[in-house]
Amino acid sequence: MAEFPNLSRRGFLNGTAAVGGLLVVPGLLTACSKTDSGSATGEGALEKLRKQGFVRVAYANEAPYGYLEGKELKGEAPTLHREIFRALGVDELKPTLSEWDGLIPGLQAGKYDVVSAGMAITPERCGNAIFSEPEFISPTALMVQKGNPKKLTDLASAKEAGVTVGVMSGAVEGSYAKGAGISEDRIKTLQKPQDGADAVKGGRIDAFLLTGISLRWLAKTNPDTEVTEAFVPELDGKEQFSPGGAVFRKGNEDLRDSFNRELKKIVSDRSRYVQLLEPYGFGETEIPPADLRTADLCKG
Repeated sequence: MAEFPNLSRRGFLNGTAAVGGLLVVPGLLTACSKTDSGSATGEGALEKLRKQGFVRVAYANEAPYGYLEGKELKGEAPTLHREIFRALGVDELKPTLSEWDGLIPGLQAGKYDVVSAGMAITPERCGNAIFSEPEFISPTALMVQKGNPKKLTDLASAKEAGVTVGVMSGAVEGSYAKGAGISEDRIKTLQKPQDGADAVKGGRIDAFLLTGISLRWLAKTNPDTEVTEAFVPELDGKEQFSPGGAVFRKGNEDLRDSFNRELKKIVSDRSRYVQLLEPYGFGETEIPPADLRTADLCKG
């Protein structure tokens, strides 16, 4: 059964977000070098995939980003990547399940060709792999009781109303709430997403702050709640987009570039993007801005 999103994909304040990239120990790097020395790269890699008829993708079984339902690989990333690789002449995705922290090391070791798990683009991870251009952003939203009795729309409205906001332990949303001027005695820390939903339903908090993607998925099993329109929070005057993308092994830049050309066609066509990904909670608010570039995100 697919698990609830591993929120470390976005970069927790406790540093767990970078673990997948930083746990690349020398032994793994050595293994990577040995594996890659015999593999095709660039256009050669794409030609190899075309000839074999499939691309090996890794997923972490986390809905709605990439998960197995029955025997079918579903979610944001596999759906988008299947569409892109078909356009590139590769008809099939062959999935490999991985622990979240093992996704990049497994990619480096040549166990698969692409990480198809909705991984956040961070400078730490960019040091160990290459990312596509952003395929989504993760605007924030508020889960509130059905009917939205406090009429909340964003963090500014939450501050003005003097309400109590719940955030996940160690998650970036705590800093967003503080940055918006909400006092610490009005911010409650919760351990799991379901704890946040339960606190909203029980009236212990007025709103639960998390990405719109995660909250919309959570609301499917919590019908007494609703989720506000997503918004992009700011921290120190900088918009926090939390973008994610596909991940490729270093040396496969040309394969990544071919992928990017097809990705651009989809994110530039808003109706096509929404049609593909709406079943997983992704809408127009998750479409990356055209000027949001991976090269800049990797710089931090």
